[in-house]
Amino acid sequence: MKLTHYAATLTLLASSFAHAQLAGSKPDTTPVNHPVKSIQDTETPAQRDARMAWWRAARFGMFIHWGLYSIPAGTWDGKQVPGIGEWIMNRASIPVADYKALAPQFNPTGFSAHDIVALAKSAGMKYIVITSKHHDGFAMFDSKADPFNIVAATPFHRDPLKELAEECRKQGIKLGFYYSQDQDWTAPGAAALKTGDHQPPTFHWDKAQDGDFATYLHTKAIPQLKELLTNYGDSPAVIWFDTPTKDMTPELASEIVALMNQHPNLIWNNRLGGTYKGDTETPEQYIPANGFPGEDWESCMTMNDTWGYKSYDTNFKSTETILRNLIDISSKGGNYLLNIGPDSHGVVPPPEAERLREVGKWMDVNSEAIYGTSPTLFTTPTGELSATEKEKSGKPKFVPTWNWRSTTAPNKVYIEIFHWPGASFHLDKLPRKVTGAYLLADKTHKFLKFTQTDSGIDVQLPSAALDPIATVLVLKTAD
Repeated sequence: MKLTHYAATLTLLASSFAHAQLAGSKPDTTPVNHPVKSIQDTETPAQRDARMAWWRAARFGMFIHWGLYSIPAGTWDGKQVPGIGEWIMNRASIPVADYKALAPQFNPTGFSAHDIVALAKSAGMKYIVITSKHHDGFAMFDSKADPFNIVAATPFHRDPLKELAEECRKQGIKLGFYYSQDQDWTAPGAAALKTGDHQPPTFHWDKAQDGDFATYLHTKAIPQLKELLTNYGDSPAVIWFDTPTKDMTPELASEIVALMNQHPNLIWNNRLGGTYKGDTETPEQYIPANGFPGEDWESCMTMNDTWGYKSYDTNFKSTETILRNLIDISSKGGNYLLNIGPDSHGVVPPPEAERLREVGKWMDVNSEAIYGTSPTLFTTPTGELSATEKEKSGKPKFVPTWNWRSTTAPNKVYIEIFHWPGASFHLDKLPRKVTGAYLLADKTHKFLKFTQTDSGIDVQLPSAALDPIATVLVLKTAD
């Protein structure tokens, strides 16, 4: 697998960064003298390595988009609303009062923190990130800062984040919180990105949304972030920001950074805004052909075509596609944050749960080739620029090929084979001496015959794959 991706392709894919749940422009990261230095500005490389260690080893996490938008489930006034489910308020231009009227209808008694954490664990996921507040402004936790939340405004009167934090501690899973810091369509003064016929400069569609951004930040967003950072024990391990706008100046962002600096083990992404880089690149709904060499990154992806629940979106990815994505991302040194969208009862859609359990069966056997691994050592191309397909930018689309991928560990090289080659498997020159080879799914780890020369290595294989999706060949090495 090649970590040389044509320079043009790398530029193309790196520039296709999209803010979660809406394709947007990349936030300005022009170096500035930050009003408050972030931990990334001051820590040593060794300190950063220690802080990021668990996250880098995890490789696989669960994203959860869940909120009031699961009630309309993609339909408003009897009409299916195009686009992703959690954007229905914006896409359908729903007035603030009408949207807030959904809260008394929200009583997700089917929600089980135990079952969701157990589902993540069964899939081999090591961490969970849940929407504590999405762009609709509804908090999925007990917030004293604003009454528009699941405890105060609904008949449910329970805090799902508290229950998830307790279960994550019990089951050994890390918990993180997504928080929409800029956009909030029900709070006066908060931002809204341009969609449809919403007009500048605010792109609001209801006078109730008008106000002052800094006031919103000081009276709602920052107080809620304080609650999230202090009320859930050793959670959150991650804060996942989203859709930064021009309203988030370096000065305003620095107030949030000062708050996060009080939690030195916290990991946060590159979507705060105000020119703060954060810890992780966040490609959305795609896998960069080369990843982000030398940087921490995480591809977030839906399982169907929406993040928040839509009752009629049944375009679910196959287990094969999900596993290929996980392996591909791991081979490039990234993490895979795979989304589920519970319905208004708090129940995970059965097709999503089914796929996660199927992924878990593969991980039960092969997770050694995923957790804690490093990127591939090989320079075999993983795809090419299409002669016919185009990206939205008009540039050629990078089309991956799916023969095999590779991950790396001390004294081992893992080859995840998708397309079974037959009696033997050839690899180009490997910069390590191989001392043994076996298939990970073979419980006996019976050694396979191989020949290694200066030009490469050939391994003799059984006639058929041991797994229909990906069979892992393990090469033991001297270093």
